[in-house]
Amino acid sequence: MNSKGAVVADVIVIGGGGAGLSAAAEAARLGRKTILLEKNPSLGGSTAWSVGSISATNTPHQLSKGILDTPQDHFEDLETLAGNYANRDNRALRRILVDHTNEMLHWLMSVGLVFVGPNPEPPHRQPRMHNVLPNSRAFPDRLGRHCRKLGVDIRLTSLAERFIVEGGRVVGVVARCNGRQLEFRARGGVVLASGDYSASAELKGRYAGEDAAKLEPVNPTATGDGFKLALDLGAVIVNGDIVRGPIMRFVPPPRPNLLQMLPPHRWLARIMRWSFDRLPPNLLRPFVMSFLTTALGPSVDLFKRGAILVNKDGRRFADELDKPGRMVPLQRDREAFIIVDGRMAREFSAWPYFVSTAPGVAYAYLEDYRRNRKDIFHKSDTIEGLAKSAGMPAAALADSISRFNAGGRLQGGERLALTEAPYYALGPVKSYVVFTDGGLKVSERLEVLKENGDPIDGLFAAGSAGQGGLLLEGHGHHLGWAFISGKIAGRNAATRASTLGS
Repeated sequence: MNSKGAVVADVIVIGGGGAGLSAAAEAARLGRKTILLEKNPSLGGSTAWSVGSISATNTPHQLSKGILDTPQDHFEDLETLAGNYANRDNRALRRILVDHTNEMLHWLMSVGLVFVGPNPEPPHRQPRMHNVLPNSRAFPDRLGRHCRKLGVDIRLTSLAERFIVEGGRVVGVVARCNGRQLEFRARGGVVLASGDYSASAELKGRYAGEDAAKLEPVNPTATGDGFKLALDLGAVIVNGDIVRGPIMRFVPPPRPNLLQMLPPHRWLARIMRWSFDRLPPNLLRPFVMSFLTTALGPSVDLFKRGAILVNKDGRRFADELDKPGRMVPLQRDREAFIIVDGRMAREFSAWPYFVSTAPGVAYAYLEDYRRNRKDIFHKSDTIEGLAKSAGMPAAALADSISRFNAGGRLQGGERLALTEAPYYALGPVKSYVVFTDGGLKVSERLEVLKENGDPIDGLFAAGSAGQGGLLLEGHGHHLGWAFISGKIAGRNAATRASTLGS
């Protein structure tokens, strides 16, 4: 602390998710005094809310299975995944991503993280998806320990409120730490790793429209605070209109399941890795299902085969085959239920029809939801009984089913009438924003740029905040970018501190 009462460091990192922890670890590894500010009472951010998958090439997991893969193939497959948005992608940042995935995975393993895989995810030409064990909380646990071991000063419940700018250069940040306003000064630079703005109705509305603004976030703490601070300095958001949502998901269970409660210990992860490699799938399936029926949403095949969506008033409100997730937020309590009958129940008890899936991991059928999610599973021999179980008016539900059935075979003959008892309701479901793909415009050094391309001196960004127009379709790329960009931003902020003679 200097004579003016400011806390002084070489590098200040804002955000304690995967990007922020990686940035802090890299700056500290280079011998720079580093402070990390996290607004929440614990580390993790959206990284801890994630499924926990990383897509990488030439990994030990691939090589052990004889899979030969290249960053160039990965680069081309990301072009395919981007689809109609491909021409809006930041290919320079994409190249940085694919060229560093191998190094990233080895680094994560070196700090004690354990992965299982690789799992296939078309259109990737090779299996690249690696999943962390025992759950995504392992990331902040191991990286937090690693940062503290390197001497990073981690301050929780510390919200950055504004940047300190002197002579056109960002030299620090004012933050509210446990109710006290403190000034933090950075001799080198500030790394903004504050996550996306999926929980900011203001920013979603401004960049993606009012429909997006109404969607609930998976991570309610991703409020876009860092974006607002950077925009005040002339930063700009690229691809702000690209929002991953609305995506329908079943509401979370009232209590954490077994997988979520597992402590993120390395010994447990190693036991799980051994089990995944050696135990037969039928023994692992109940464990996998406890995750699958918690974190994911309904398959579109449910609606193709005849399932309908009704709101809490028992009314059908959308064409289930025409992006019905857009209409769910307009219903009472922003909730809906999926209605199926006995015929569909038999169909969705085995391949090829499933209720939910995690690519390359497993499939969940109706019976899995009955066993694992009794809170969202309703069944009755009558429509009236089903309505009572789900808490909706019986007459309205009966009318919705009757009107649907009157349409007969629809959409090429696939959608059949719901006439066979027993009847089922799965829900509530809600429509969520999983993440926003808008990121601050950045250089390849992860310097935050103004509209004209000039850097904002002293300010770097990583992860979702520093996405810079990079498109991250498919599983495992948002986390990969968080760790890779975090290390690059942290390294350049640390180097800047050295250059300025701290």
